[in-house]
Amino acid sequence: MKNRLISSAFILLSAFVNHSEAATALAPTRYGDFDNYVLALSWQTGFCQSMHVRGRNVPTECRMQQEKRDKTQFLTIHGLWPGLPKSIAARGVDNKRWMRYGCATRPVPDMPEAKSARKCALPQVAISPDIAEKLSNAMPGAGGNSCLERYEYAKHGVCFGFSPDAWFATMLRLNQEVRQSALGRFLAAHYGETVSRSDFNRALENAWGKNSVKAVKLTCHGNPAWLTEIQINLRADSINAPLNAHSFLAQPHPGNCAKRFLLDAAGFDK
Repeated sequence: MKNRLISSAFILLSAFVNHSEAATALAPTRYGDFDNYVLALSWQTGFCQSMHVRGRNVPTECRMQQEKRDKTQFLTIHGLWPGLPKSIAARGVDNKRWMRYGCATRPVPDMPEAKSARKCALPQVAISPDIAEKLSNAMPGAGGNSCLERYEYAKHGVCFGFSPDAWFATMLRLNQEVRQSALGRFLAAHYGETVSRSDFNRALENAWGKNSVKAVKLTCHGNPAWLTEIQINLRADSINAPLNAHSFLAQPHPGNCAKRFLLDAAGFDK
């Protein structure tokens, strides 16, 4: 009898665990015929510096930016962007138009356009308090006066029918995996320093192998240049698995960063 009770408890526990894992798995319910996601991560200090020197309206999270003991925390979430679905490409849509308009692309999905200048006018995203709290640390533009999470979901998530919690939880997991990788350690070790693209690529290779190098696009700004964003091209069929050597897809352009670039530190340079 006791063994049967233990067995029943184990089955119930296993079912609960499996249900929890399924609930957090990212899966589109519409337009699921795409091959890749782009994980866009900001080097937050560089992003803020670029907003400052361009004379743009500097976001609150940049004006209030402070030093952190753990420098990997400056690697923050911008978004997770599904690639162009084949069913939408068949309607005459190319990748350039898809990346510009996302879910507002015509003739389909033809949803209301998300305008970057009016992020907080977009509908609120139904995320759990736990996810919202984690996003406040990993996605500094979420909530507050920036409302980045609303913009990202309206442009890249809503037309796929993603569970908002699953979508943002996937971003949080991937960002944390990059922070804890050989690449994250490289960024932290060289915080505030100028690094070479070859050394950056070596850190990538140490983390996930040679295939990961061609999957990464870097964006820099200024002269001399500083890093603002890292875009990582990932296989759609591996999105729910931990990052590994088979997670990556090559993308056509390595970005605009030169052979050497700065991993900018917190605070604004004139």
